[in-house]
Amino acid sequence: MTTRRILFVADPLATFKTYKDSTFAMMRELQRRGHAVAACEPAHLQWQSGEPVTALLRHIALTGDAHDWYRVTHQGREALKDFDAVLMRKDPPFDSEYFYATHLLEQAEREGARVFNRPRALRDHPEKLALMEFGAFAPPTLVTRSSEAIRQFHAEHRDIILKPLDGMGGMGIFRVGPDGMNLGSIVEMLNRGGHTSVMVQRYLPEIVAGDKRLLLIGGEAAPFCLARIPQGTEVRGNLAAGGKGVAQPLTESDWAIARAIAPTLAARGLLLVGLDVIGDKVTEINVTSPTCFQEIQQQTGFDVPALFVDALERELRVSA
Repeated sequence: MTTRRILFVADPLATFKTYKDSTFAMMRELQRRGHAVAACEPAHLQWQSGEPVTALLRHIALTGDAHDWYRVTHQGREALKDFDAVLMRKDPPFDSEYFYATHLLEQAEREGARVFNRPRALRDHPEKLALMEFGAFAPPTLVTRSSEAIRQFHAEHRDIILKPLDGMGGMGIFRVGPDGMNLGSIVEMLNRGGHTSVMVQRYLPEIVAGDKRLLLIGGEAAPFCLARIPQGTEVRGNLAAGGKGVAQPLTESDWAIARAIAPTLAARGLLLVGLDVIGDKVTEINVTSPTCFQEIQQQTGFDVPALFVDALERELRVSA
């Protein structure tokens, strides 16, 4: 087996919750197969004219300890093109600095680096708006700055969900029922007086059975998803908002959605995608740092990290 050098561009290692972190699961599987792992943060990327894109990075070895989970073997500034693969795993929000980081990573691509997911594809598929291309699978959805358009949408659909385009983990999501209670104040907060776009969707009652995270890896779906089930009076199923994660096999509807969407996204350089599905409708397409590897593996025994590393190794063999 060929040993590969893999660089992760991610959040600070000290912030990892290793019992559930998908990036950690990737690192562990890569090391198990004999590959070398390094890490940096987007803030550590640097480009100077006449030189390649570099990063101040740390090569690490995973220890197996739950708390002191890694040790640094050596560190320094290195060119991204000297790694076999660069995995962009920085969590949202997709803000200006994330946007700039994709440009630095794209320059590294021009220099010969292999970056997953591809930087241009990350920019071209913002996690809420990527849904527009696959509208046949979406619930009734509106993206607008107009408070009047939102009021008309509510009048038509009666029970709606509003969310900011740059949110994550369920942050800033509101439900407004038929009585329209607080619709005006919620719109004012989210659209900031018409300066910010908002996504509005018809409420899907199937959410009580869970907001399912389907993982598309290398153009194919993992056979299990994680249904994130709202608890108590909460409308959000996001794990970060207190949802309960229950792993389950994909339904026939899930498979149909995955087969329709996965090949298109994979062809654009999106090695890993997380589809959010409620009932038989796709509500979001996540491409920045999809998660749920460990929850699915722990509950079903299906080795999601191995499936991901298989796909990564396959991509690297093709490009060798």
